[in-house]
Amino acid sequence: MKPLLDDIDNKILALLMDDARMPVSTIAKRVDIARTTAIARINNLEQRGIIAGYGVKLNQALYQPAVRAYVGMAVDARKAAALVKLLEKMPQVETLCAVSGPVDYMLTLRCQSTAELDRLLDQIGAIDGVRQTSTSIILTKRIDRSPI
Repeated sequence: MKPLLDDIDNKILALLMDDARMPVSTIAKRVDIARTTAIARINNLEQRGIIAGYGVKLNQALYQPAVRAYVGMAVDARKAAALVKLLEKMPQVETLCAVSGPVDYMLTLRCQSTAELDRLLDQIGAIDGVRQTSTSIILTKRIDRSPI
C-alpha cells in the first residue's frame, strides 16, 4: 500500500509551511526535483485536501502581545463543558486542546503583560472544576510551521 505522503511530499509541505509564497522553482531546487514535478506534486496535495488553503502569517513581534504562555489544566470531568464555555469568552485564550497525560487541557494564552497574565491565571484557577494549573511562559519560537 502506498503511503499517504512520501518523503518528497513532506519536504514540499515543510517548505510551504515555512513560506507559502516560496516560488515553485525554489521548492524544486531545494527538494531536488524538476519544476514541473514540483507543480504536479503541489497540485496533487491541494486536490487531495492535504493543503487546505493558504493564509497570512503575521509577524509575531509586531502583532502579538508581549506575553504568551502554555497552561496545563487538570479539571473535574463533570465541570469540563462549563469550563470550556467560560474559556471561550476570554479573548486572551488563543487555543484550548484536550490532551492525554497528567493534565486534561493545554491552553495557549496571549496577554499584553505579565501582570495581565497573572490576573488571568488567578481567574482561571478560581473557576469551578479547575483542580490544578501549570504555566510555562513562551520565551521564543525556535521552529514555527503552524499553518497560520
